[in-house]
Amino acid sequence: MSARAPSRERGRGERGMSSPGWDLGSVAGYGFCPFLRVTRLLCLPEVVCGAPSIYLDFARQKLDAKIGVAAQNCYKVPKGAFTGEISPAMIKDIGAAWVILGHSERRHVFGESDELIGQKVAHALAEGLGVIACIGEKLDEREAGITEKVVFEQTKAIADNVKDWSKVVLAYEPVWAIGTGKTATPQQAQEVHEKLRGWLKSHVSDAVAQSTRIIYGGSVTGSNCKELASQHDVDGFLVGGASLKPEFVDIINAKH
Repeated sequence: MSARAPSRERGRGERGMSSPGWDLGSVAGYGFCPFLRVTRLLCLPEVVCGAPSIYLDFARQKLDAKIGVAAQNCYKVPKGAFTGEISPAMIKDIGAAWVILGHSERRHVFGESDELIGQKVAHALAEGLGVIACIGEKLDEREAGITEKVVFEQTKAIADNVKDWSKVVLAYEPVWAIGTGKTATPQQAQEVHEKLRGWLKSHVSDAVAQSTRIIYGGSVTGSNCKELASQHDVDGFLVGGASLKPEFVDIINAKH
C-alpha cells in the first residue's frame, strides 16, 4: 500500500493492500527485504511496511518511494511526559505516513482498551496519518459464538473517532490465527468481512461500507493467499512472518 489515501471501488478494479508488520527483532535478525522490488509487483497495489519504531527512518530510506511505511503504534496526544511512546508528529517527521493501531498484541499483551485505541485513532487521523485499525476475536470468544459482538464493539470504538474514512483501513485479525500456523478458512474470513461491511453500512453509511478496505491478517502465506484474496470482501492482507520471506511478493500479487 502506498502512502496515498486508500480507496475501494467495488466491482471496478479494486485496489488491494498488503501491509507487513515486522515484530521484535525481525529487521535486525533477517535483514531488510532484499526481494521486495517494485519491478516484481504486478499492477502495484498499495503496500505499506510496518517497521519497529527504531527502524522507521531506515525503512523509509531503503524502500522504494512507491511503498509506504507505517509505525506499529503511537500515542493519543501530541506531547507530554510519556516516556517510551511516539507521537504522530514524530512518525511524520521521518517520512512515514501510516500507523497500525489496535493490534491484538497491543490489546492483549499491553492491555490497551477499546476506548484508548479509539482515542489513538482520533489523534492519528487529526495529525494527518493514515490508520490501519486492527480488530479480531480470541479463540474462546469464537468458540463461545460471540465473534460478531466482539468485532462490532471494537469497530464501534474506532468508528466513533473517525471523521474521514478515506484515511482508514480495517484489518480483521482473528487472534487465534496470528503466528499460530492456523488460518481462518477463506469462508470464515469472508463471513466476518461481509458482516463488518454490513455494520459499516448500518452504522456509518453505504458509501463508507463500499469504499473502506477490510484486509485480513492471520498466518497468511504464499500458499493460502490466492484463495483468501478471491473472497469478495477481502481487500488485502496484514502480513506477519511471511513478509520476511520471498513469498511476500506472491502475497502482494495475490489478486492478479
